[in-house]
Amino acid sequence: MDINYSIKVYKQYFNFASSHFLIFDDGSREPLHGHNYRVMIKGEAGTLKGDMVFDFLDIKPIVREVCDSLDHKLLLPGEHPKIEIHKDESNLNLKTPCGSNFSFPKDDVLILPITNTSAERLAIYINSEIRRMTNERFNFIFESFEVEVEETPGQSAIYLHKETII
Repeated sequence: MDINYSIKVYKQYFNFASSHFLIFDDGSREPLHGHNYRVMIKGEAGTLKGDMVFDFLDIKPIVREVCDSLDHKLLLPGEHPKIEIHKDESNLNLKTPCGSNFSFPKDDVLILPITNTSAERLAIYINSEIRRMTNERFNFIFESFEVEVEETPGQSAIYLHKETII
């Protein structure tokens, strides 16, 4: 099916401030630092339902909810094969491949189901969460869904998911 229609939404409140660090292929890491991320979305469909691809009033709270869940957190990649994460009663203890050890209060950390915390991987995660919530709440699946995560002005990563229609 051809994609004929799309919506694009980018609101000032589609943002989150989070800290992270990348683990590089050689096991080294970049310093712990933060960004004021911005999120933009684009959803596509082959047909219109009720003269719309999807209601703006329904998609905006979902995007905001996903952004809010990431806000003011240290983002950690829960699927990185060489990071050791251990939880005790109040803290999360982390050891990186290069031997760095960290301890953070559990409430300040969000472990994501991704392999690294690059803007690209965050775009994949956000894309997945928005699509999941849209399907659960509205029984709707975009034929194509794109998320752009801007790390700093003029520097962003984009992930495009296309549904396989049989």
